[in-house]
Amino acid sequence: MTPRITIAWNAYRTMIRKEAVRIFRIWPQTLLPPLITQSLYFLIFGGFIGSRVGEMGGVPYMAFIVPGLVMMAVIQNSFSNVVSAFFTAKFMRNIEEIMVSPTPNWVVLACYATGGVFRGVVTSGLVYAVSAPFVPPTVAHPWAIAVFLLLTSLLFSMAGFLNAVFAKKFDDIGLFSTFVLVPLTYLGGVFYSVQQLPPFWRTVSGFNPILYMVDGFRYGFFGDAGIPVWRSALVIALVVAALTALNLHLLKKGTGMRA
Repeated sequence: MTPRITIAWNAYRTMIRKEAVRIFRIWPQTLLPPLITQSLYFLIFGGFIGSRVGEMGGVPYMAFIVPGLVMMAVIQNSFSNVVSAFFTAKFMRNIEEIMVSPTPNWVVLACYATGGVFRGVVTSGLVYAVSAPFVPPTVAHPWAIAVFLLLTSLLFSMAGFLNAVFAKKFDDIGLFSTFVLVPLTYLGGVFYSVQQLPPFWRTVSGFNPILYMVDGFRYGFFGDAGIPVWRSALVIALVVAALTALNLHLLKKGTGMRA
């Protein structure tokens, strides 16, 4: 390998190892909360309310919400992992050491994004395992599950990085999650089928990117989608590309490198 590639690979490997160690070292903060939260969702919405709802989209309501709850955990954990990790690096001035090193900007971004994807994927597996006692596992298209899992975790890793770039204090890293991420998640078809909405609200929901993630992910489990799978994957991929380009531009300019 050329010296430039060697430097990039060593930096990527080192930072990824650091992120993985951090996630597992503080597992009561990173892995345990989503398990407790999603278990309560399964118990309340699936067990208590689901028995009254019956079916949704042709499948039992308990089974219907499983993909949405798994995707909710992926979204929240991918986002929070990157926004907290990068802002902490800014606050502790660690990011300055990285930026003056020969590490390329794309490697820095890739490291934080990979950490977010890693936590999102690990969390998704744990949450899905929690759902097993409530609903027998059903998988129709494993490739769709993998594609939408990776695209979604990557998108919100990039979104978390963008939030951390502009955050000036610790309170700022929760603003986007509270006022944008949570409402979009709950209105993204996690607990209901968008096909049951009136035409106007169905059209409005089409502007919510989380809808495409949940719908495509649900297709992987049950083989039925309200939106063409290729369209959902394309929408998510375009948003990922846009966020990646924006983050690289901000890194190049040095925007928000100080907390």
